[in-house]
Amino acid sequence: MSNWTPSSWREKPILQQPVYPDAEHLKRVEAELKHYPPLVFAGEARNLKKQLGEVTNGRAFLLQGGDCAESFSEFHADNIRDTFKVLLQMSVVMTFASGLPVVKVGRMGGQFAKPRSSDNETVGDVTLPSYRGDIINAIDFSEQARVPNPERMIHAYNQSTATLNLLRAFASGGLADLHEVHKWNLSFAKQSAMSEKYDELAEQIDSSLRFMEACGVTSKTYRTLRETDFYTSHEALLLNYEEAFTRLDSTTGDWYDVSSHMLWIGDRTRQLDGAHVEFLSGVKNPIAIKAGPSMDPDDLVRLADRLNPANEAGRLNIIVRMGADKVEEGMPKLIRAIEREGHKVVWSCDPMHGNIMKSGNGYKTRKVDDILREMKQFFHVHGAEGTFAGGVHLEMTGKNVTECLGGSFRITEDDLQGRYHTHCDPRLNSDQSLELAFMIADTLKAARKN
Repeated sequence: MSNWTPSSWREKPILQQPVYPDAEHLKRVEAELKHYPPLVFAGEARNLKKQLGEVTNGRAFLLQGGDCAESFSEFHADNIRDTFKVLLQMSVVMTFASGLPVVKVGRMGGQFAKPRSSDNETVGDVTLPSYRGDIINAIDFSEQARVPNPERMIHAYNQSTATLNLLRAFASGGLADLHEVHKWNLSFAKQSAMSEKYDELAEQIDSSLRFMEACGVTSKTYRTLRETDFYTSHEALLLNYEEAFTRLDSTTGDWYDVSSHMLWIGDRTRQLDGAHVEFLSGVKNPIAIKAGPSMDPDDLVRLADRLNPANEAGRLNIIVRMGADKVEEGMPKLIRAIEREGHKVVWSCDPMHGNIMKSGNGYKTRKVDDILREMKQFFHVHGAEGTFAGGVHLEMTGKNVTECLGGSFRITEDDLQGRYHTHCDPRLNSDQSLELAFMIADTLKAARKN
């Protein structure tokens, strides 16, 4: 750590990075971003770490969700509001059933860069650089659109600023008040089975609130009834951008990446000697590692040693993304390795990334049944190992999309073309997200009884 600086990652091998054609242009943009105000504050990141420490110790549950990749074209206040509402719905379902507080973290306000399985994309007889997220290049399939442009980092910052402002207003300005629980239901989903189930729960919450008010416990006297803590996260992939927002905290003397509260390293960029591990080893934010079926248990222990040498509860989140058919084989050995070394971590399940498939009509999609199955197996394995299944990490949206197959709306392959809007991977819509939340709630409730 004595040799770490915000730019020491530049001396390490790096994957999944764009090649900018104009190096001087890139330097000018990086220099400009270094003078921009922070998107989050170091104190907020410390608060999140404290709450994640409760998750580590089995006294809270982590709900992390949002867009696969934020886009410039779909940036709208209604989209931010509706995703926020769904996350509120999911959290209240889990809290009411389990009695555990839910730590809410959005994949929002910075989730613009995406790793790709190939550097190039071919359509017909034309091959172009892959789309890597709006912070880097454009999704349009043209030579000009696919050229990495540093100015897009400034656009991403401005959009993130507006997103954070709106999220803070929603969290503290009345929308998160538990008395508004009925209003969180989205209009397009009001006739679904999940919506009816949610309305029944909302009635129980209303009854509980009336009882509490009779006892003198009201939203006027207790902040947690009228406001909520809401944090942001994104994959720390484009390190030119992340370095520009790495600032020295005046109160602690520690380095924080103030582009987001929590940052994670993807399954493709978690090399021990790589640039991404080097960068995140030096910032004090809560961080996460994606762990897929190729993760070696000894490598996971080495990563935990490197990224959390003080073994702080709440510092490190391991997001397991196995695929529904690989959880029971791949996950126990990871848990046992971490437990053997005594590492304090949050165990979270990403049931999305290991379950991507191609539909018969060519759409990239996921089956809700596979997502639910992976989540159930995640809880089952932790139960068998005597460890705490602490969270879920989802690609989801409040929009009425048709991107994942199945669910209570029974979306079919023929339905996919109707509202398939994602810029990258398919997302759960609000109804499918609620279905998963009820399954998680039932599991947490059963665990509490046991």
